[in-house]
Order: sequence, then C-alpha cells, then structure tokens
Amino acid sequence: MLALVAACGGDDGDGTTELNVLAATSLTDAFGAIEQAFETANPGVNVTMSFGGSSTLATQIQNGAPADVFASADEKNMDLITDLLFGDSSVFTTNELQIMVAPGNPRDIRSLADLTRTDVIVITAQPGVPIRTYTDDVLANAGVVANFRSFEANVGGIVTKITGGAADAGIVYRTDVIAAGSKAQGVRIPLDQNLVAQYPIGVLAASTNRRAADAFVAFVNGPGQSLLASYGFGDG
Repeated sequence: MLALVAACGGDDGDGTTELNVLAATSLTDAFGAIEQAFETANPGVNVTMSFGGSSTLATQIQNGAPADVFASADEKNMDLITDLLFGDSSVFTTNELQIMVAPGNPRDIRSLADLTRTDVIVITAQPGVPIRTYTDDVLANAGVVANFRSFEANVGGIVTKITGGAADAGIVYRTDVIAAGSKAQGVRIPLDQNLVAQYPIGVLAASTNRRAADAFVAFVNGPGQSLLASYGFGDG
C-alpha cells in the first residue's frame, strides 16, 4: 500500500500526500483510530479528518469544499453528491439505534412511547441530519409522536446535552451509547420498530489525491473493519 500511496500526486512539497476526509459525527472515535492506523501503514500520507452532520458535509462538498473522501451516516446524503463522486459509493458499516438516557435511567424510560411524556425532555437533530431521519422513521414504525424540546446540529449535540444533564432522552446510535461510557446508558428499541443505519463511503471526483483516497477507502473496508467493530459498528 505504501508504494501505491507514495506514487500519488498532490503532495505538499516535502513528499507528503495530504488527504482530506469528511466523515459523519458518529464516526469520530472510530475514524480517529483508523486515521492513526492508516498513517502508520502509510508514512507518506497525512490525513485530515473533518467531522459533522452528514447533511452539512454534503452541502459543503456541493459548495466546493476541498475533500478527497466522504463517509456519510446515511445513503440519502451520499445520494445528494452522487454526481460529484469518482465511481460509486459503497456501504462499509452499519449501526443500530437506541434511546440514550441518563445513568440509572432516572426518568424510567422503557420504550419509544415514553418519548411522548410531557415530564421528559426529549431532543433530536435538525431535519436532514441522518439521525433525525432515522429517528423519524423509527417513531413512525412505532406510531409514536415524540415531544421534542430542541433540535441539535448533529448527533453529537444530542449526546452532549444528555450526558450534561440538559435533556433526558434522545435517539442516538448504539456506538454513541458505548462511547459515552458511564455518562449515559441505552434503552434498546424492539427489532420490529428499529432499523439498521447504513454508512456509505466514496471518493470525490475533484480529489487531487485519488490513489491515496482509493487506498484509504480500501483500508476502511479491510483492516478498518476490526477497528469499526471495536467501537460497536456492524459489518459493512
């Protein structure tokens, strides 16, 4: 892989190839580990990660933001930039949804139906953000209309408010519950109401480091799978 990447163009003058990866907020920890592992395997590459809501990142790409690789938390936002990809995107991992609550579940939230209660501060993300789209689909499956009190920029905002005590509950990814550790806990959503979040990845046609970008995507789909699994993600 090193010989392949080292042969790429787009270096910064000292032989280092700069690779810009835009990735969904829920991938922050896992892709941080993948970045380190990829750079270790490819000393000639410097990866810069930018995390945010997939809808925000897709808009940035449409507006010409420099990027080599895009990893989205849903296929809908990847579809928005299909004409800006080099080749096709592919699903590289999956995630499950859970209700995040405070440690010990002080509000005794046991199901999606509890998200309608007026004594529970329930939050979600803004429309267009993958976790919001998934949340709307899950609630529709259950026939539940949640009593949302605020709308965050991405799933990270939901996690921050719940772990900080500013909200009681919100639907997040299972990986977010795992990452929160002792600061939160998860309430499982029944399989007949839940869904599997699909995460696609693709190389941007505007990339000046296409061979390095291809190598990164191959790494995510290869050695990166065990790292993703260690953070609670499913198989791609």
